[in-house]
Amino acid sequence: MEEAITAFAADQRAVAAAFAVPWAEAAMDREAALIEEWQGKLEGMEYAGLAAPQRVDWQLLRYHLQGRREALALSRARLVEMAPLLGFRGPLQELLSRQEARRAVDPPAAAGVLSQALVEVKALRRQLEEGRGQAGGLKPSAVLALRAAGACAALRESLGDWFQFYNGFQPDFAWWVREPQAALSKGMEELGDYLRKEIAGLKGEADDPLVGDPIGGAALEAQIAGEMIPYRAEELLEIAEREFAWCEGEMAQAAAALGCQDGREALGRIKDRHAGPGGQAELAAAEAEEVIGFLQARELVTLPRLAVETWRLGMLGVEQQKSMPYAVYSDPRMLVAFAHEAMPHEDKLMSMRGNNEAFLHIVTPHELIPGHHLQGFMARRYASHRQLFRTPFLVEGWALHWEMLLWDLGYVATPEQKVGALFWRMHRCARILVSLRFHQGGLSPEGMVDFLVDRVGHERSGARAEVRRYIAGAYSPLYQAAYMIGGLQLRSLYRELTGAEGMSPRAFHDAVLQQNAIPVEMIRAALKLEALPRDWKPTWRF
Repeated sequence: MEEAITAFAADQRAVAAAFAVPWAEAAMDREAALIEEWQGKLEGMEYAGLAAPQRVDWQLLRYHLQGRREALALSRARLVEMAPLLGFRGPLQELLSRQEARRAVDPPAAAGVLSQALVEVKALRRQLEEGRGQAGGLKPSAVLALRAAGACAALRESLGDWFQFYNGFQPDFAWWVREPQAALSKGMEELGDYLRKEIAGLKGEADDPLVGDPIGGAALEAQIAGEMIPYRAEELLEIAEREFAWCEGEMAQAAAALGCQDGREALGRIKDRHAGPGGQAELAAAEAEEVIGFLQARELVTLPRLAVETWRLGMLGVEQQKSMPYAVYSDPRMLVAFAHEAMPHEDKLMSMRGNNEAFLHIVTPHELIPGHHLQGFMARRYASHRQLFRTPFLVEGWALHWEMLLWDLGYVATPEQKVGALFWRMHRCARILVSLRFHQGGLSPEGMVDFLVDRVGHERSGARAEVRRYIAGAYSPLYQAAYMIGGLQLRSLYRELTGAEGMSPRAFHDAVLQQNAIPVEMIRAALKLEALPRDWKPTWRF
């Protein structure tokens, strides 16, 4: 199975690299054929002869192939929706496909294709301008306009690469093609700008509207099933509400211990306790050393010497903090968010308040050790063939499991630290609530911001940056829900396998890391040596 998975991953990379024309049906058809081929290979294997660990791999590949089928179906549906805004793409994609097929191009014919495409691009631009003032005119939504602008930009970039492929290498190519290619490139750039700025309203300013692309309830349910989680979206929302209520109760107690009337007042107090200008990196380093010592003293997980030696710190720039207002991990560094001298005064204050000492106390172990840095270090050394099945429910769930375990073990000790940890735990619950409701179509981006500000306690600039990142398309629709749900999965498994007569905490954590970042129910099956049946379906109600 390890060899089969390695071979499929290589095939998948080869197809993605060779069939790279943006939004081309030919590329989708080739991936679909590859999936069908590998589904046949998988079904043809002698399942009964597979050992328990190999059956885990077989099921992982089966679910991955099905997930890719569903992703292709979603891409095809979105291409149909964009068709009125990309009517010029077909002949251009045909030109690009000639390069992929290693065929010479006919320069006069290519110039004609480019010139005709420019005519259609300009006509579309006029339709859009006229449609804004006419009943029944072409009036795409902000979501559709932004998606089409991205597709247009990708096609324009590929055409630039296509031009360079032939330019100077095929006689007469530039004589025919240079001017129409440059004119079309400019026209496509202007069309993309119009879609993005005038229709979607994204002009690169701080008050730009928040525009995202919800996938809808049916696709959301399919993705949950693909993550091997036997719950419906509404059940995950109920879990989040229950966990949120627990956090609110604990927050009230921590606030009382600080002499505050409620959690909002307590948050206000801890936000004023932050490093001064230039001091955040040193504070983060001290937090990292503290938690490493805590883990080693209690033998909670094996910490390889090289993993402890190789983490580093970096700083998030001003532009980065517009979508990443808090620390993030970028191997091998934790990128620290904090006020920069180029920020406006109010933004400086919000950045310092949003990255205060109490928040950093739990953020640092999440990002470094025992969180993402240790996790990535081990994933490169154990079951590396399973990187193909990497899921945020384990990647982020691992870090959340540690946040909750460190709370249980007293690492989060003072009332201030508890308020900080509870803020983040409430934030993880809120991520489920706002992201799932957004993709179901029941919550607007501005409503997401309001929830994070009013119910969790974010600074508004931080909340807007968070939501902009959630809905921009770089993350899967389930990524934000994966933090708390994955953490609860691991927490349940930890309780099941440790304790009286069970695994030690260290043995448990080492074993989880050695399975790589696969769905938690698969880790459970692997650690319990379950011989999964061929028709296995997820059933673990964690």
